Parts: sequence; C-alpha cells; structure tokens
Amino acid sequence: MARLPSIEPVKKLRQWAPNPRRQPKSEPAAPSSADGSSPDSSPTLEAGHRPHLWIRGTVRTRKRLALLTSFLHFVSLVFLILAEIGNTYDMPVLRNTYFIKLDLSDIIPRSVPNAVLINSIARTLGLHDFYQVGLWNYCEGYNTDGITHCSDTTVLYWFNPVQILQSQLIAGATIALPNEINDILDIIKIASNWMFALFILGAVLSTVLIFLVPAAVYSRWTAVPLVTLTTLNALAIGAASIIGTAMFVIFHSVVSSVAEVNIHSDLSGRMYAFIWIATACAALSWLVHVSFACCCVSRRDVARGVPEKAKAEKKRGSSEAGDSHDAEKRSSGRKRLAFGRKKGGE
Repeated sequence: MARLPSIEPVKKLRQWAPNPRRQPKSEPAAPSSADGSSPDSSPTLEAGHRPHLWIRGTVRTRKRLALLTSFLHFVSLVFLILAEIGNTYDMPVLRNTYFIKLDLSDIIPRSVPNAVLINSIARTLGLHDFYQVGLWNYCEGYNTDGITHCSDTTVLYWFNPVQILQSQLIAGATIALPNEINDILDIIKIASNWMFALFILGAVLSTVLIFLVPAAVYSRWTAVPLVTLTTLNALAIGAASIIGTAMFVIFHSVVSSVAEVNIHSDLSGRMYAFIWIATACAALSWLVHVSFACCCVSRRDVARGVPEKAKAEKKRGSSEAGDSHDAEKRSSGRKRLAFGRKKGGE
C-alpha cells in the first residue's frame, strides 16, 4: 500500500508564510485631545464628513489669490480713470495729465532781432502759448495765465494740430508747420481711435472683473471664462498703452526735429506713469489668475472629495494592495515548492 505524504511540513509552511487575508492587529489608540481627536490626526474625506473649518482652510490660498487679483483690477481701474479724465478740466491733478504739450511761445527763433516783440505779435494773431492733448479733448492757454480753454469732450477724439492752429489764425496770417506733421495725420487719427477704444474697453473689463473674480473660489470651471476676460483686459490695456506711447513719442520727435519753426513739445510723465501702472497691474492680475485657476483647490473640489490629499491616499492604497498581491504570489510559490520536494523524496 502506497504511503501518503505527510502534511506536517505543509502546516509548518502555512504557519511560516504570511497570510494576506489576515487583518493586521490594530495599534493602540493614540492619546486624544480635549475635543476627542488625536493631536496628530488630520481630517479625512469620508462621505458626509466635511468640516467647515477644514474646507475653509483648504481653499484659503485660492481665496487669497482671488482677492489679490480683484485688488489689482481695482488699482488698474483707478489709474485708468485718472489717465482717461486727464486734461478734461482745469484742476490740480488733471491739468498736468496729458499725452503731449506743444509750446508755441517761441515760434520765432530767439536769434531774430526783436524776438520778444515778434512773439507778442504772434500771440495777437490768435495763437496760444501752448496746446496740450488728452484722451477726450485738448486744452490751450498762456504761460502767464495757465489754461484758458478746454474743448468739448469727444468720443474717438484725435488731435489735429494743423486744423486747430489754422482755425485760430486771423485772416491772412499763416505759419509754417513741419511737413512731416501733415504726413502722419492719418496715422495719428487711426492710432488715436484704437487707443481710445482700447482704454475704454480696459476700464469696463476691469470694473466687471473686480466683482467676478471672487467667484473663481467656488469652482475651477468659473475660472475658464474669467481667465479669458482677464487676458482680454490685459491685452486691451497693454495695447492701448503701447499705441499711445509710440504715437506721441513719434509726434514729439517730428515736432522737435524742425529747428527753424522752433515749436517745443513735452510729454507728461504723470500720464505715462498712470497708463503703465494700470498695464502692469492688469498683467500681474492675469498671471495670478492663471496660476490659481489651475493649481489651487476650489470649494467644488473639496465637496466632491478630490483634493490632493485624497489623491495621495488613493495612490498609497493602490501601492499597499500591490504589495499584498506580491506577498500572496510568493506564498503560493513556496507551497508548490514544498509539495514537489516531498513527493520527489518518496
């Protein structure tokens, strides 16, 4: 009669091999704090368990960035308004906020005899000492009296120095303006219209975004249209600032290049500081908005249970399951090896 294989080695092998189905012993509970929670424990994403304080702490960074973006839009709007209403009235701040100022007080060179007398005659011809240009209109005046008149505000305004000066000369009087000014009048008109429209668009978008940006705290999907509006706002203000700066710098260069006419021009540092501060704030708000739109956790993410902590726990659980499966495969291999050796020995 054949002798059956002994099962003692198998029992020993089973005792030695780890059983993946056996649950590990629970560790002793850590000392709890006064409110019953462990001092080292952190809230988990169990169904129906969403502590208000944890939700607020999770989205705190996103909320702060949203408020920062809203504040930057507010600052940009303030400087845009100062630039847009500059030169519209004879007021302390507005009177010195202009794009360019033409000084005709020395339209006759000083090298001509009796230059002072000639200049006084030129003033009696109807010309003013200076003309300064804003976004909506122009203002004129005398060096001794200051601004004496500002034209009515006009939508899509553009400054035509040839028409203004010729309309103010008395009958029969003429002045020789640089020919280069006549050549760039069409460019000045087109560029001024674009600059006007873009500055107004930037002011409107900045006003809207001040109140809409905080809505991005609640969901990432609300950030998508807001990023689009923020991008459009930054492009509009930046393009308007570039057009205005380039156009009046060229105008200043053309006027100053003709020495025989002796017309001086000046660019207002205050105006260009206003528009470029507004541009910088709009660009920075766009950068901050893009960063928190794609990187920070929103309230909707927390409500659905998919913050970064949950993803990390899920990844760690998958890794532990893989290790358990590998241990089970090693145990099965050892069992088959033990049976093979016993049978071969008999």
